[in-house]
Amino acid sequence: MGKRKKSSRKPAPSRQKDPLDTTFTCLFCHHDKAVTVRIDKKEGVAQLVCKVCDQRYQSKTHHLTEPIDIYSQWIDAADAAQREGGSSRRPAASSSRPAPAVSYGSDEE
Repeated sequence: MGKRKKSSRKPAPSRQKDPLDTTFTCLFCHHDKAVTVRIDKKEGVAQLVCKVCDQRYQSKTHHLTEPIDIYSQWIDAADAAQREGGSSRRPAASSSRPAPAVSYGSDEE
């Protein structure tokens, strides 16, 4: 009286992890794969540089930081700087249609 043996299953194939990007599109010059990120884990500093327009960004890092994290921080910092700098200016009109003529009085009385 022994236990029944289960049929042995083959181990499931491990999923291939897609590597994360290390080159990105520049926010300012819009060139694809022009922005590279270098992370110095010993110093705890990451540098982002655009090869075309020489735009630079530097940030502190920790042991879990990846290049996509630095790129996301750069996008957030650029948006914050734009909001901060653009608050004193009025936004441009989004419509290309001319404004309707307004009449304040009627000449037909």
